[in-house]
Amino acid sequence: MNSPAPGVIVEAAVDSYHAAVRAQAAGAGRIELCGPLHDGGTTPSAGLIARCLDDLLPSVNVLIRPRAGDFVYTDAELDIMKRDIAVAKELGVDGFAVGALTPDGEIDASQLAELIAVATPLRVVFHRAFDRLRDQHEALELLVSLQVNGVLTSGGAPTAEAGIPQLRQLVERAGDRIRVIAAGSITRASAGRIARDTGVSTVHGRAFEEIAAALRA
Repeated sequence: MNSPAPGVIVEAAVDSYHAAVRAQAAGAGRIELCGPLHDGGTTPSAGLIARCLDDLLPSVNVLIRPRAGDFVYTDAELDIMKRDIAVAKELGVDGFAVGALTPDGEIDASQLAELIAVATPLRVVFHRAFDRLRDQHEALELLVSLQVNGVLTSGGAPTAEAGIPQLRQLVERAGDRIRVIAAGSITRASAGRIARDTGVSTVHGRAFEEIAAALRA
């Protein structure tokens, strides 16, 4: 197994055991395990999580998302997410990708704090609900205050490549307080430029084999 360029982690978004195995073979340093990605991904099954943890070496984060659609959740949906975190935590995952918004396009800090409390002390990343926010810089400061470990984003653009200027600003603002993870239709053609021009240390995507190949070049 060849590793990508030093200092740049490839985080593979996968929704099956076989895809996770392929990601490991491609040199992914982290796997985000999801339910079906055709609708943006939802929480994966406990069985899938357990099998991947049994067989894989890379760090495994689990997406916590109770349904497709928006990221404004009811109390019942919040309870489901908390239960899913508890189950995955018991299985031995390394961290979680979560997110919750208010109807007016802000981070729902109260709901997010509840999710973090259940996930602690494991790693928590705010997923691409971040790209639905009205003010990403303000939101980044809130995530820092909540001790979130990372944020997954295209810089609010349709693709991470189109969002390079904003991603660069977010990386500069974040410093060493929170990790900015580039995500959004990253390809072999764009991966190197995104990593180089933004300063991100992690790139995330479904095309993990192409991304890893580009970063090894």
